[in-house]
Amino acid sequence: MEKIGTWAFLLGVLIAIVAGLVPNFAQPPLSGQVAWVLVILGLVVGFLNVRAREIQEFLVACVAILVVAGMGGLPPLGRTLGTILTNIIAFVAPAAFLVACRAIWQLAED
Repeated sequence: MEKIGTWAFLLGVLIAIVAGLVPNFAQPPLSGQVAWVLVILGLVVGFLNVRAREIQEFLVACVAILVVAGMGGLPPLGRTLGTILTNIIAFVAPAAFLVACRAIWQLAED
C-alpha cells in the first residue's frame, strides 16, 4: 500500500506539471478530467502516505504550498506557471483536507 501512495504522489506532481506545460492539455474539455484525476490522486496521497506522526509537518507544508500556489494568478508569473500552480492546488488541497480531518478526529479522541 505504501508504494501506491508514493506512486500516486509522483504521478500527481507529474500530471500537474505536464498539464500546465502542454498547450491545450489543461484547457476544456480536458481541464475537468485533469482536475478530477488530480483530486483523486490527492485523496490517495492523503489517505496512504501520511502517518500519524507526520500530520503536523504535512499540514504545514501543504499550507505553504497552497499559499505560494494561490499567488499563481499574478501576471508576472505567466500563464503556464499559473496553470501549473493551479493544478498543484487541485492535487494538494484534497490531501490536506483529508489529513486535517484525520488530525481533528485524533484530537477529538484524546
